[in-house]
Amino acid sequence: MMNTGKSGMLTYQYDLDVIAHNVANVGTVGYKSTKTAFRDLMFSSMDINKNREYVENNRDKDPLSAELTGRGVRPIGQDMLYTQGAVLVSEYQLDYAIEGDALFAVDYQGDLMYTRNGTFDISIEQDANYLVTADGGYVLNRNGERIQIPYKVAEDGTVTDVVNLEELDPQIGMFTFDNPNGLIRIDETRYLESDVSGTAQAAPEGEGEIGFSTLLGRYTEQSNVDLSKEMSDMILTQRAYQFNARIVTTADEIEDLTNTLRN
Repeated sequence: MMNTGKSGMLTYQYDLDVIAHNVANVGTVGYKSTKTAFRDLMFSSMDINKNREYVENNRDKDPLSAELTGRGVRPIGQDMLYTQGAVLVSEYQLDYAIEGDALFAVDYQGDLMYTRNGTFDISIEQDANYLVTADGGYVLNRNGERIQIPYKVAEDGTVTDVVNLEELDPQIGMFTFDNPNGLIRIDETRYLESDVSGTAQAAPEGEGEIGFSTLLGRYTEQSNVDLSKEMSDMILTQRAYQFNARIVTTADEIEDLTNTLRN
């Protein structure tokens, strides 16, 4: 009984950490909330005398005819809730949001990752100007190439020092996965593809059909965290933690009483 209570305390502590992480990122652009996945620990048969003849005669026919007792529960990871967050107007020319399931592809120091955070900026370098994320990753086009932003050309043909953002929107690539819930989370808003998610595919742009995604300029996608639900889950999880702590306390009291009787 003590081990069962202990496993419950550890599991619900892990769940509280997950909930706290969601609450902390309620204001993070493009963040997708997660929930804890649980699994039962090993079950074992109880040695009881209740209707033993029926149990022995039917064990092969019905394995569940024997009384089973559980050994607790454990967390096996986190499941990402890949739902659309609220889309808000930002009025900043380099802010983008995706309406649909697609993601932006980003080159982070040679590693290909994906994100829903469309708060972009411009990196002015010696060879060209590039569209980058807030943390310095290069935003990629549909062909997986870095997006260059040229300077505006004046009417007399001279190149100005003002970047030309008029043709930027069509260059930004959007990519979809067969199972986006299977992406591997690197941090709050960056993901890697996996065998479970499938291979990234360039997303068709448009509206009105399943699987289509729309790029929205001057918008940002907010976190999909439902704060009221998270607070409700936190209260339930705290109560469950307290209940399992009480199980440990009771088991300790029983063992102490047993030792006293032996003496």
